[in-house]
Amino acid sequence: MRAVVQRVKSARVKVNGKSVGAINKGLLVLLGVAPEDTSKEVEYLAKKIVGLRIFEDDNGKMNLSLDEVGGEMLVVSQFTLYGDCRKGRRPSFVGAAPPELAEKLYEEFVNVVDLLGIKTATGKFGAMMDVSLVNQGPVTLIVESK
Repeated sequence: MRAVVQRVKSARVKVNGKSVGAINKGLLVLLGVAPEDTSKEVEYLAKKIVGLRIFEDDNGKMNLSLDEVGGEMLVVSQFTLYGDCRKGRRPSFVGAAPPELAEKLYEEFVNVVDLLGIKTATGKFGAMMDVSLVNQGPVTLIVESK
C-alpha cells in the first residue's frame, strides 16, 4: 500500500458538486493499493499513519500524533499512486490492484483507523472526485507498507 499523507487545517471531497466527506484539523490520506496487498499491509499502514508525530507541540516541534491533537482523517482512494511513468507519456496502472481488491482494502483501512479512535471521513470509491484542502505547514509525506 502507498499513501500520500498531508497535514491539513481542513479538507473536503465533492462528487457531482455535493460534499461526501469533510474534516477539520487532521490528515488527508490519498490511498493506493497494490495487487499483492493484504490485511497485514492495511493494519501496518493505518497504525503507522495514525501514530506519525507530525503535529506541532507547544514548542513548535513536530512531536504529536493525530490522536494526541484530536485530529480527523479524510481517506480518498487513489489508484494513480501506482502509475508508472517510466515508458512513454501515458502512465501504466498495472501496478494498481483491481477495483474489487482495492475497494475491499480501502474500506478495511478506514475501519481500522476508525477502530483506532480517529474520526474518519471518506471520498467515494471509483468516483470522479474534487478534493480541496488547506495544507498546514505544508507537511506532505509518502508512506508505504513495504
